[in-house]
Amino acid sequence: MFDDSDPRKALTSTSKERSFSGPFCGPEVGNFSQEPPQQVGDGWQAWMMRCTNLVVRLVRLKGTATFARAGQLDEYMVFSTDADVRFDIETTAGTVSDHPGNHLFVVPPGDSSVTVRGSGQVSFLYTTRSADLVAQCANPEIPANPNIPPFQQWPDPVGGFRLRAYDLDVPEQDGRFGRIFRCTTIMVNVLPRFTAPRDASKVSPHYHASFEQVSLTLEGDFEHFLRWPWTSDMVEWLPDRHVRCASPSVTVLPPPAIHTTLWTSEATQIVDIFSPPRMDFSTKDGWVLNAEDYPLARTEIE
Repeated sequence: MFDDSDPRKALTSTSKERSFSGPFCGPEVGNFSQEPPQQVGDGWQAWMMRCTNLVVRLVRLKGTATFARAGQLDEYMVFSTDADVRFDIETTAGTVSDHPGNHLFVVPPGDSSVTVRGSGQVSFLYTTRSADLVAQCANPEIPANPNIPPFQQWPDPVGGFRLRAYDLDVPEQDGRFGRIFRCTTIMVNVLPRFTAPRDASKVSPHYHASFEQVSLTLEGDFEHFLRWPWTSDMVEWLPDRHVRCASPSVTVLPPPAIHTTLWTSEATQIVDIFSPPRMDFSTKDGWVLNAEDYPLARTEIE
């Protein structure tokens, strides 16, 4: 159901016919611009929200903030699309000092400290294995989605775990979808910054059979549309949903809901996040920009 101009039209997994059984889960929605933050410091505010496998922390910064992890179980990601943000990151497997923004960092397990300085927004992504972070979320308890299998971490990175930095200043390329990076636990697609509203005649309704899509909006106004399958048991039917959100916000699009998104303002920035990484994106040649650092999973994850 993709428009002909959408690179995802070539993904074979989206064309499979499937039947589903309920009960189904609705979206988790965080309209951060309209809701109180979960954390507040001198010159910064942070909103935290979870889905099945992922915790998102969105920091609005005008000053300096430090976020430390002790004995972190697995890799996590930190990124900012704002060039004016600076990073100081210390880990047991590498450090960076006064590093410019518009980068994505993969932070290794163990002890780490991330200090961010300047003005802008910074996103932190962790798995829900970090129970202390789950407890801080606006939605610490969510319904279990029977369509999502147990979490499986992907293979260890080439050369072992260490601090890695990836430049987000990547030119667009015909046939490639966004700017995709993965680690052992998470995949991020930093979509290009759009400068006009989306053409409503070229939307992309589709569904995922067994994983959530976390849509993090950093700039602009968005509308998400969701529709669930009908089963033989009408008690399981859910009404269509139309979610309107300003930025910043998070909307969790659950399987197996058919979904598509409109951006309705002139300047917009959206990031799609998956945990664990998507196999279909990972097997498209050239789509994952750091694929040489992270081997494919040994068994297919849909």
